[in-house]
Amino acid sequence: MLKCSPPNLSTTEKSMRKMIAEGVNGALELSEDTLTIRRKGLTSFLTQGSKGNKEIALSAITSIQFKPANLLTNGYMQVGFSGGRESKGGLFDAVNDENTVMFKRRQQEDFERVRDRLNALRAERRTGAERADSGDIAGQIKQLADLRDAGALSEEEFAAKKAELLARL
Repeated sequence: MLKCSPPNLSTTEKSMRKMIAEGVNGALELSEDTLTIRRKGLTSFLTQGSKGNKEIALSAITSIQFKPANLLTNGYMQVGFSGGRESKGGLFDAVNDENTVMFKRRQQEDFERVRDRLNALRAERRTGAERADSGDIAGQIKQLADLRDAGALSEEEFAAKKAELLARL
């Protein structure tokens, strides 16, 4: 069952908003900054042992593998991140992978929502970083213009450096 905070939240409350998708061998809990893999139940104990919860910063997530459930097999969502080692052997290896949560067909919609929100948050972070780079470049060009205006740079030096910075965008 997917659990979400209500949509009409203040800024402070939004930062505490979480989505939780319960699966066969654990749950995924998504907040604005982290994805937590929670382990509980017999299936989790049989496949993962007594491992505790695993909290992963969204900025560290490098990949998401999603396999839908079907009539014969459970689906799974696997998270790859910097420094992690995810299995690459499909469903049978995913069962024992600590970065994977398995789900049944009736739970799939909840996992799709978590996956979609996770992808949206990752895209927002990439876009924000690109904007920060753009702002930084604009600031550097302004500094160069100030140096040019002060006589520390020639017009040619300014133009060359400005072109170099703009090429990074």
